[in-house]
Amino acid sequence: MMEERKSMRLLMRALSPLVFWLAYGIFRMRWLKSSRRRHRLAMELFRLAADHGHCRALSVYGHLLHFRGDGIANRIQGAIYLQQAADKGDSKACYQMGRIFEQGFEHHFPPDLAKSLHYYRLAAEQQHPLAVRRLADVYRKGELGQSADPHAAKRWEPSL
Repeated sequence: MMEERKSMRLLMRALSPLVFWLAYGIFRMRWLKSSRRRHRLAMELFRLAADHGHCRALSVYGHLLHFRGDGIANRIQGAIYLQQAADKGDSKACYQMGRIFEQGFEHHFPPDLAKSLHYYRLAAEQQHPLAVRRLADVYRKGELGQSADPHAAKRWEPSL
């Protein structure tokens, strides 16, 4: 029984990119745009791929839940998915986690300037334009617990 479960998890992990692209295709369909059934199916497929570790699914599903989800519980769950995607290196999720930790969100994500700076830096290193701009501002103005550092600010400004 344990071996079967392990095999199923491995199979789902291998199929998660396909499941993600299927969900993405359904989500982006022009026809049946207002169909609740289509939306529910796409969200279930995103969740399935995300729960099996697909980085882009974690990012997209987390973003949809956090910014468009109904209720605080869905928004918190979305931020959890975003953090998992950020920890896997997704630049968009890194930027969003920088914002979430900078501002704080509910009791689950209290403001944490060190984590915010960490995630902004990860996103900026991947040339995420908003993260690059934010880091330049951080070092120019001395924000997020950093002292003003014109050399560090200049390091990020040319990328803008």
